[in-house]
Amino acid sequence: MDIISQLQEQVNTIAALAFNTFGTLQRDAPPVRLSPNYPEPPPANPTEDSTNVAEQPKQMSAAFVKAAKQVDALVAALPLSDGGEEAQLKRIAELQVENDAVGQELQKQLEAAEKELKQVQELFNQATDNCLNLKKPE
Repeated sequence: MDIISQLQEQVNTIAALAFNTFGTLQRDAPPVRLSPNYPEPPPANPTEDSTNVAEQPKQMSAAFVKAAKQVDALVAALPLSDGGEEAQLKRIAELQVENDAVGQELQKQLEAAEKELKQVQELFNQATDNCLNLKKPE
């Protein structure tokens, strides 16, 4: 897999980690009193999972940091451009000229194909007219 695809995959991984982290934190967060006007929230029932709930943010943040470090490593592995910005601009100009030439050639081929299509349609119309104009034998 090339570096760009690996980067895309890693960004997807980070997005999934963030989604799961936020969802888990939202699901497992203890109730909080919003205002003194509201009654005290019911106390959380301590269960066997309470230690796991306390460890989840640490585990999730570690996974998130690991994924971010992998992105940094992949970005560092990207090849550097040769010649700097001026060389890139020159190459872009060359590619634009090449693109224009290919575009003109394609336009000529399109016009030729449209002309040929019109000829075929005219011949088809003539053929159908001739078939319709034939008299049935009596």
